[in-house]
Amino acid sequence: MTIRNMLPRLWGDDVHPLASLRHEMDDLFENWTKDIGVTQNIWSASGVWPRINVSETDKELRITAELPGVEQKDIDVTLIGGALVIKGEKKSESEEKKDDKGRSYHRVERSFGSFERRMTLPFETETSKVDATFKDGLLTLILQKPADAQKASRKIEIKSEKAIEPRKAA
Repeated sequence: MTIRNMLPRLWGDDVHPLASLRHEMDDLFENWTKDIGVTQNIWSASGVWPRINVSETDKELRITAELPGVEQKDIDVTLIGGALVIKGEKKSESEEKKDDKGRSYHRVERSFGSFERRMTLPFETETSKVDATFKDGLLTLILQKPADAQKASRKIEIKSEKAIEPRKAA
């Protein structure tokens, strides 16, 4: 590999310089792992991380998580106190297909492995008040807000800097 091949392509191809740098870094690591005899992408296993959207109304909190290539039986959703945990496993093609013996992979870009996504909720809820559905690789969780979390918001008055009196030390 020449030094030029290790430098990012900053001009041409109408590609953003950072995208070009990312591509070059990916190629560098791929070539390096191939040279030392690593047959799988060792960074992919830690790169499995479901992307989520969180939205809310007055009565519910909705969380959607992208889990492409994951089967419903490989997903576990748990409430632990005020935290929601989504964990599971995305299996690689060689794990999914038992008749894949003798197959050599030349490039592995798809991520696979175990994942866990934990998020703190703004309220505690009961398991019976959570609806979970999974369709086409999209996990949707709807958490009903408890009555005290549904209270109307209170407006806070903003004062000018001159009107705020310094607090006295105790």
